Amino acid sequence: MSSSTVLTNTIYLVRHGENPANLTKEFSYRLVDYPLNAKGLLQARQTAAFFRGQPIDAIYASPLRRARQTAEIIAEAVALPVTLLEEFREINVGDLERRPPTVEHWKLHDQIIADWYSGNYLTRFPEGENFLELLQRIRQGLRKVIAGQSGRRIIIAGHGGIFTVLVKSLCYNADRAPIYHGAMDNCAITEIELQAFEEVLVGNLRLWASTAHLSGQAAELVPGQLQYAEKPSVSPIAEGLSTAP
Repeated sequence: MSSSTVLTNTIYLVRHGENPANLTKEFSYRLVDYPLNAKGLLQARQTAAFFRGQPIDAIYASPLRRARQTAEIIAEAVALPVTLLEEFREINVGDLERRPPTVEHWKLHDQIIADWYSGNYLTRFPEGENFLELLQRIRQGLRKVIAGQSGRRIIIAGHGGIFTVLVKSLCYNADRAPIYHGAMDNCAITEIELQAFEEVLVGNLRLWASTAHLSGQAAELVPGQLQYAEKPSVSPIAEGLSTAP
């Protein structure tokens, strides 16, 4: 392969189905690891029905149970194995995972995310990761997924936090205001065209967080985090953020 070759692949980012942490609003990176609940299983099955018959080449997933189960249900529909990648685990919120999901702790979480999107990339979750570390592992995971190949259609089952960072950081055409302020609901599908040139990864956002494939009880969506009156403000720098270093 020539050093000047541009690799182009279609990536489907599928957030996991509903699990108990979506209801309790617990932080869940490693220690808290729930399976899908009944509604989450239904959402995963409807997502699998959406992909059934489509030309999918590979399926990857975060090792957390909710993402792995979602991927396995989709994989059965398209007759493919699931490859688990540590790189697609949810944002490492560190010590917050050992704390109760109070308004105070969620405000701290949201303020750190707001800092990231304001250009303060070194702001770190207590005992967790900063923006640059997160983005580095996202890129490492994506490079493993494409593995020097082009023209593939790939599903990654994972998490709303890490997928939002991926889209905001790599997709040049993403409308950042609705992505930051809007929700990525359970089993939402985001489609990007990912181009890789040497060490550079660039995404073209084709579809953001669609749940049009869900119906009935599966479409009764709950917010993924605690809702409270005040939200941390995002500076104008965040709205103009193109790509992170």
